[in-house]
Amino acid sequence: MSRTLTYREALREGLDEELARDPNVVLMGEEVAQYNGAYKVTEGLWKKWGDKRVVDTPISEAGFIGMGIGASMLGVRPVMELMFWSFHSVAFDQLVNNAACVRYMSGGLCHCPIVVRGPANGGTNVGATHSHIPEGLFAAFPGLKVCAPATPADAKGLIKAAIRDNDPVYVMENTLLYGNSGEVPDPADGDFVVPLGLADVKREGSDLSIIAHGRSVIHALAAAETLQEEHKISVEVVDLRSIRPLDQETILKSVKKTNRVVLVDESKPFGGVSAMVSHLIQEQAFDYLDAPIQRVCSIDAPAIYSPHIEPEQLPNPRRIIEKVLSMG
Repeated sequence: MSRTLTYREALREGLDEELARDPNVVLMGEEVAQYNGAYKVTEGLWKKWGDKRVVDTPISEAGFIGMGIGASMLGVRPVMELMFWSFHSVAFDQLVNNAACVRYMSGGLCHCPIVVRGPANGGTNVGATHSHIPEGLFAAFPGLKVCAPATPADAKGLIKAAIRDNDPVYVMENTLLYGNSGEVPDPADGDFVVPLGLADVKREGSDLSIIAHGRSVIHALAAAETLQEEHKISVEVVDLRSIRPLDQETILKSVKKTNRVVLVDESKPFGGVSAMVSHLIQEQAFDYLDAPIQRVCSIDAPAIYSPHIEPEQLPNPRRIIEKVLSMG
Protein backbone atom coordinates (compact mmCIF):
# COMPACT_ATOMS: atom_id res chain seq x y z
CA MET A 1 0.00 0.00 0.00
CA SER A 2 1.05 3.59 -0.50
CA ARG A 3 -0.20 7.06 0.35
CA THR A 4 0.15 10.42 -1.34
CA LEU A 5 2.64 12.67 0.44
CA THR A 6 4.43 15.83 -0.50
CA TYR A 7 8.21 15.75 -0.88
CA ARG A 8 8.42 17.74 2.37
CA GLU A 9 6.15 15.30 4.23
CA ALA A 10 8.07 12.30 2.92
CA LEU A 11 11.38 13.73 4.15
CA ARG A 12 9.82 14.46 7.53
CA GLU A 13 8.42 10.94 7.79
CA GLY A 14 11.83 9.48 7.00
CA LEU A 15 13.50 11.63 9.65
CA ASP A 16 10.82 10.75 12.19
CA GLU A 17 11.20 7.02 11.56
CA GLU A 18 14.97 7.20 11.96
CA LEU A 19 14.65 9.19 15.20
CA ALA A 20 12.41 6.40 16.48
CA ARG A 21 14.63 3.59 15.20
CA ASP A 22 17.97 4.79 16.55
CA PRO A 23 18.41 6.89 19.72
CA ASN A 24 21.76 8.12 18.39
CA VAL A 25 20.08 10.06 15.55
CA VAL A 26 19.79 13.80 16.23
CA LEU A 27 18.65 16.68 14.03
CA MET A 28 20.58 19.95 14.15
CA GLY A 29 20.54 23.21 12.24
CA GLU A 30 19.32 26.77 12.13
CA GLU A 31 15.65 26.98 13.18
CA VAL A 32 15.01 23.22 12.86
CA ALA A 33 13.43 22.95 16.34
CA GLN A 34 10.98 25.51 17.70
CA TYR A 35 10.52 27.26 14.35
CA ASN A 36 9.87 23.87 12.64
CA GLY A 37 12.55 24.44 10.02
CA ALA A 38 12.98 27.21 7.46
CA TYR A 39 11.09 25.06 4.91
CA LYS A 40 8.95 23.23 7.51
CA VAL A 41 10.60 19.89 6.77
CA THR A 42 11.14 19.29 10.51
CA GLU A 43 7.70 20.57 11.55
CA GLY A 44 6.48 18.89 14.73
CA LEU A 45 9.65 16.90 15.36
CA TRP A 46 10.97 19.13 18.18
CA LYS A 47 7.64 18.95 19.97
CA LYS A 48 7.65 15.15 19.62
CA TRP A 49 11.32 14.38 20.36
CA GLY A 50 12.46 17.25 22.55
CA ASP A 51 15.53 19.43 22.97
CA LYS A 52 18.11 16.64 22.98
CA ARG A 53 17.05 15.11 19.67
CA VAL A 54 16.12 18.22 17.67
CA VAL A 55 18.54 21.05 18.30
CA ASP A 56 18.59 24.66 17.10
CA THR A 57 22.09 25.91 16.31
CA PRO A 58 23.66 29.37 16.04
CA ILE A 59 23.98 30.94 12.59
CA SER A 60 27.47 29.52 12.14
CA GLU A 61 27.73 26.75 9.55
CA ALA A 62 31.42 26.20 10.20
CA GLY A 63 30.69 25.81 13.91
CA PHE A 64 27.74 23.46 13.87
CA ILE A 65 28.96 21.32 10.95
CA GLY A 66 32.26 20.91 12.78
CA MET A 67 30.36 20.00 15.94
CA GLY A 68 28.34 17.43 14.03
CA ILE A 69 31.46 15.83 12.56
CA GLY A 70 33.02 15.54 16.01
CA ALA A 71 29.82 14.06 17.41
CA SER A 72 29.60 11.54 14.57
CA MET A 73 33.11 10.29 15.35
CA LEU A 74 31.89 9.51 18.89
CA GLY A 75 28.83 7.48 17.89
CA VAL A 76 26.13 10.09 17.30
CA ARG A 77 24.36 10.12 13.92
CA PRO A 78 23.73 13.83 13.30
CA VAL A 79 21.48 15.08 10.53
CA MET A 80 22.49 18.68 9.86
CA GLU A 81 20.24 21.07 7.93
CA LEU A 82 21.79 23.84 5.85
CA MET A 83 19.24 26.56 5.14
CA PHE A 84 20.86 26.75 1.69
CA TRP A 85 23.60 24.49 0.37
CA SER A 86 25.07 27.75 -0.94
CA PHE A 87 26.35 28.26 2.61
CA HIS A 88 28.68 25.28 2.17
CA SER A 89 31.53 27.66 1.39
CA VAL A 90 31.80 28.92 4.97
CA ALA A 91 32.05 25.31 6.21
CA PHE A 92 34.12 23.94 3.35
CA ASP A 93 37.04 22.85 5.52
CA GLN A 94 34.70 20.88 7.76
CA LEU A 95 32.66 19.36 4.92
CA VAL A 96 35.60 18.33 2.77
CA ASN A 97 38.88 18.37 4.63
CA ASN A 98 37.47 16.86 7.82
CA ALA A 99 34.38 14.73 7.07
CA ALA A 100 35.67 13.25 3.82
CA CYS A 101 39.05 12.26 5.27
CA VAL A 102 38.23 10.97 8.76
CA ARG A 103 38.00 7.29 7.91
CA TYR A 104 41.02 7.35 5.58
CA MET A 105 43.25 9.35 7.92
CA SER A 106 42.38 7.10 10.88
CA GLY A 107 43.10 3.91 8.99
CA GLY A 108 39.45 2.91 9.26
CA LEU A 109 39.32 3.30 13.04
CA CYS A 110 36.92 6.26 12.97
CA HIS A 111 33.70 6.58 11.04
CA CYS A 112 31.90 9.81 10.24
CA PRO A 113 28.20 8.94 9.85
CA ILE A 114 26.97 12.49 9.36
CA VAL A 115 24.18 13.60 7.01
CA VAL A 116 24.07 17.17 5.74
CA ARG A 117 20.84 18.06 3.95
CA GLY A 118 19.04 21.10 2.60
CA PRO A 119 18.14 22.95 -0.60
CA ALA A 120 20.64 22.97 -3.47
CA ASN A 121 18.99 24.68 -6.41
CA GLY A 122 18.30 27.75 -8.42
CA GLY A 123 14.93 28.91 -9.64
CA THR A 124 13.68 30.69 -6.53
CA ASN A 125 14.90 34.22 -7.38
CA VAL A 126 17.13 34.56 -4.33
CA GLY A 127 20.22 35.74 -6.17
CA ALA A 128 23.57 34.26 -7.12
CA THR A 129 24.87 33.74 -3.58
CA HIS A 130 21.88 31.59 -2.57
CA SER A 131 21.43 29.51 -5.72
CA HIS A 132 24.37 27.11 -5.97
CA ILE A 133 24.02 23.51 -7.13
CA PRO A 134 27.14 21.86 -5.64
CA GLU A 135 26.49 18.11 -5.98
CA GLY A 136 29.21 17.74 -8.62
CA LEU A 137 31.64 19.66 -6.45
CA PHE A 138 31.20 17.38 -3.43
CA ALA A 139 31.07 14.20 -5.50
CA ALA A 140 34.60 15.05 -6.64
CA PHE A 141 35.99 14.27 -3.18
CA PRO A 142 36.66 10.60 -2.27
CA GLY A 143 35.09 9.75 1.07
CA LEU A 144 31.85 11.67 0.46
CA LYS A 145 28.53 10.33 -0.79
CA VAL A 146 25.99 12.56 -2.53
CA CYS A 147 22.37 12.03 -3.53
CA ALA A 148 19.63 14.18 -5.06
CA PRO A 149 16.07 12.81 -4.75
CA ALA A 150 13.49 13.89 -7.33
CA THR A 151 10.30 12.34 -5.92
CA PRO A 152 8.69 12.07 -2.48
CA ALA A 153 9.30 8.31 -2.30
CA ASP A 154 12.97 8.74 -3.18
CA ALA A 155 13.29 11.62 -0.73
CA LYS A 156 12.13 9.38 2.10
CA GLY A 157 14.05 6.31 1.02
CA LEU A 158 17.32 8.12 0.41
CA ILE A 159 17.28 10.15 3.64
CA LYS A 160 16.81 6.91 5.59
CA ALA A 161 19.68 5.24 3.71
CA ALA A 162 21.87 8.29 4.26
CA ILE A 163 21.29 8.29 8.02
CA ARG A 164 22.22 4.61 8.29
CA ASP A 165 25.40 4.95 6.24
CA ASN A 166 28.74 5.08 8.05
CA ASP A 167 30.17 7.66 5.66
CA PRO A 168 29.25 11.34 5.28
CA VAL A 169 26.24 11.67 2.98
CA TYR A 170 25.21 15.02 1.54
CA VAL A 171 21.56 15.17 0.47
CA MET A 172 20.79 17.80 -2.16
CA GLU A 173 17.13 18.78 -2.10
CA ASN A 174 15.21 21.34 -4.14
CA THR A 175 12.89 23.92 -2.63
CA LEU A 176 10.73 23.82 -5.77
CA LEU A 177 10.04 20.13 -5.12
CA TYR A 178 8.98 20.43 -1.46
CA GLY A 179 5.30 20.84 -2.37
CA ASN A 180 5.25 18.15 -5.08
CA SER A 181 3.08 15.13 -4.27
CA GLY A 182 3.65 11.47 -5.01
CA GLU A 183 3.02 7.94 -3.83
CA VAL A 184 5.11 6.81 -0.85
CA PRO A 185 5.00 3.27 0.61
CA ASP A 186 3.07 2.93 3.88
CA PRO A 187 5.25 2.29 6.97
CA ALA A 188 2.83 -0.50 7.89
CA ASP A 189 4.14 -2.45 4.89
CA GLY A 190 7.71 -2.50 6.19
CA ASP A 191 10.90 -0.50 6.26
CA PHE A 192 11.26 1.50 3.03
CA VAL A 193 14.84 2.41 2.13
CA VAL A 194 16.29 3.42 -1.26
CA PRO A 195 19.90 2.18 -1.41
CA LEU A 196 22.59 4.71 -2.25
CA GLY A 197 24.17 3.99 -5.62
CA LEU A 198 21.02 2.71 -7.33
CA ALA A 199 19.51 4.69 -10.23
CA ASP A 200 15.89 4.31 -11.31
CA VAL A 201 14.33 4.17 -14.76
CA LYS A 202 11.40 6.52 -14.29
CA ARG A 203 10.09 5.98 -17.83
CA GLU A 204 10.84 3.22 -20.34
CA GLY A 205 11.67 4.20 -23.92
CA SER A 206 13.43 2.97 -27.03
CA ASP A 207 14.62 5.92 -29.15
CA LEU A 208 16.66 8.05 -26.76
CA SER A 209 17.77 8.19 -23.12
CA ILE A 210 17.50 11.30 -20.97
CA ILE A 211 19.63 10.96 -17.86
CA ALA A 212 19.03 13.44 -15.05
CA HIS A 213 18.83 13.94 -11.31
CA GLY A 214 16.90 16.14 -8.89
CA ARG A 215 14.33 18.53 -10.34
CA SER A 216 15.76 17.95 -13.81
CA VAL A 217 14.07 14.54 -13.70
CA ILE A 218 10.67 16.25 -13.51
CA HIS A 219 11.55 18.38 -16.54
CA ALA A 220 12.83 15.31 -18.39
CA LEU A 221 9.57 13.45 -17.80
CA ALA A 222 7.54 16.43 -19.04
CA ALA A 223 9.74 16.70 -22.13
CA ALA A 224 9.42 12.95 -22.75
CA GLU A 225 5.61 13.21 -22.75
CA THR A 226 5.65 16.02 -25.32
CA LEU A 227 8.20 14.25 -27.52
CA GLN A 228 6.04 11.13 -27.55
CA GLU A 229 2.78 12.96 -28.24
CA GLU A 230 3.99 15.49 -30.80
CA HIS A 231 6.98 13.79 -32.45
CA LYS A 232 6.46 10.06 -31.82
CA ILE A 233 9.87 9.85 -30.12
CA SER A 234 10.05 7.20 -27.39
CA VAL A 235 12.18 8.58 -24.57
CA GLU A 236 13.61 6.64 -21.64
CA VAL A 237 14.19 8.73 -18.49
CA VAL A 238 16.85 7.58 -16.04
CA ASP A 239 16.94 9.21 -12.60
CA LEU A 240 20.44 8.94 -11.13
CA ARG A 241 19.12 9.51 -7.58
CA SER A 242 22.62 8.88 -6.22
CA ILE A 243 25.49 10.98 -7.62
CA ARG A 244 28.23 9.19 -5.74
CA PRO A 245 28.20 6.25 -5.69
CA LEU A 246 27.06 6.36 -9.30
CA ASP A 247 25.02 3.52 -10.81
CA GLN A 248 27.10 2.98 -13.94
CA GLU A 249 25.33 -0.25 -14.86
CA THR A 250 21.89 1.34 -15.24
CA ILE A 251 23.30 4.27 -17.22
CA LEU A 252 25.16 2.07 -19.68
CA LYS A 253 22.27 -0.38 -20.05
CA SER A 254 19.94 2.44 -21.06
CA VAL A 255 22.40 3.96 -23.54
CA LYS A 256 23.08 0.57 -25.15
CA LYS A 257 19.30 0.12 -25.50
CA THR A 258 18.45 3.50 -27.09
CA ASN A 259 21.78 4.51 -28.70
CA ARG A 260 21.21 8.23 -28.14
CA VAL A 261 21.50 10.25 -24.95
CA VAL A 262 20.79 13.70 -23.56
CA LEU A 263 22.16 14.56 -20.12
CA VAL A 264 20.18 17.09 -18.09
CA ASP A 265 21.93 18.74 -15.17
CA GLU A 266 21.02 21.93 -13.30
CA SER A 267 24.71 22.52 -12.54
CA LYS A 268 26.84 24.73 -14.76
CA PRO A 269 28.28 23.00 -17.84
CA PHE A 270 31.98 23.26 -16.90
CA GLY A 271 32.76 19.97 -15.14
CA GLY A 272 29.92 18.66 -13.03
CA VAL A 273 27.82 15.52 -12.86
CA SER A 274 26.79 15.42 -16.53
CA ALA A 275 30.42 15.82 -17.61
CA MET A 276 31.33 12.74 -15.55
CA VAL A 277 28.41 10.74 -16.97
CA SER A 278 29.33 11.84 -20.49
CA HIS A 279 32.86 10.57 -20.02
CA LEU A 280 31.58 7.27 -18.64
CA ILE A 281 29.35 6.74 -21.69
CA GLN A 282 32.07 7.78 -24.14
CA GLU A 283 34.57 5.44 -22.51
CA GLN A 284 32.37 2.36 -22.04
CA ALA A 285 29.54 2.64 -24.58
CA PHE A 286 30.98 4.65 -27.47
CA ASP A 287 30.31 1.96 -30.08
CA TYR A 288 26.61 1.95 -29.16
CA LEU A 289 26.10 5.66 -29.86
CA ASP A 290 24.32 6.72 -33.06
CA ALA A 291 24.81 10.45 -32.31
CA PRO A 292 27.08 12.59 -30.12
CA ILE A 293 26.17 12.89 -26.44
CA GLN A 294 24.25 16.10 -25.74
CA ARG A 295 23.89 18.09 -22.51
CA VAL A 296 21.33 20.56 -21.17
CA CYS A 297 22.79 22.46 -18.20
CA SER A 298 22.27 25.83 -16.58
CA ILE A 299 23.57 28.66 -18.71
CA ASP A 300 27.14 29.38 -17.62
CA ALA A 301 26.68 32.54 -15.54
CA PRO A 302 25.90 33.33 -11.90
CA ALA A 303 22.25 32.72 -11.03
CA ILE A 304 20.03 35.43 -12.49
CA TYR A 305 17.83 37.23 -9.96
CA SER A 306 14.98 38.12 -12.34
CA PRO A 307 11.97 35.80 -11.93
CA HIS A 308 11.25 36.21 -15.64
CA ILE A 309 14.72 35.22 -16.83
CA GLU A 310 16.02 32.69 -14.29
CA PRO A 311 13.74 29.84 -15.51
CA GLU A 312 15.41 30.15 -18.92
CA GLN A 313 18.85 29.93 -17.36
CA LEU A 314 17.98 26.54 -15.86
CA PRO A 315 17.09 23.34 -17.70
CA ASN A 316 13.41 23.26 -18.61
CA PRO A 317 11.22 21.07 -20.82
CA ARG A 318 11.44 23.42 -23.81
CA ARG A 319 15.24 23.46 -23.77
CA ILE A 320 15.34 19.67 -23.44
CA ILE A 321 12.92 19.18 -26.36
CA GLU A 322 14.92 21.54 -28.58
CA LYS A 323 18.12 19.68 -27.77
CA VAL A 324 16.54 16.30 -28.59
CA LEU A 325 15.12 17.54 -31.90
CA SER A 326 18.48 19.07 -32.86
CA MET A 327 20.04 15.60 -32.83
CA GLY A 328 18.24 14.71 -36.07
